[in-house]
Amino acid sequence: MYPLTRDYLAPIQAFIDRLNTHPGLIVRTNALATQIWGPLDQVMAILTQEIARSASVADAPQLVFVMKVLPGLRPPDSAQPPGARR
Repeated sequence: MYPLTRDYLAPIQAFIDRLNTHPGLIVRTNALATQIWGPLDQVMAILTQEIARSASVADAPQLVFVMKVLPGLRPPDSAQPPGARR
């Protein structure tokens, strides 16, 4: 997520914080990226919901989202979210 504003940290942190509230997802954040694991249909539905939510905030800056999708990639340390298939 790249908010096109000088105050870019708050919208990014809010987005990541919301992702972490969804059960069934594994969310890992580092200095360069936020990685999400879970059932593909669930991940995509949650991303759609949270992207729309970020864009609908009053006075929201223009947002750019960049993502790579790797279906079937196992989470780190083989941790599996609840309900995920191996």
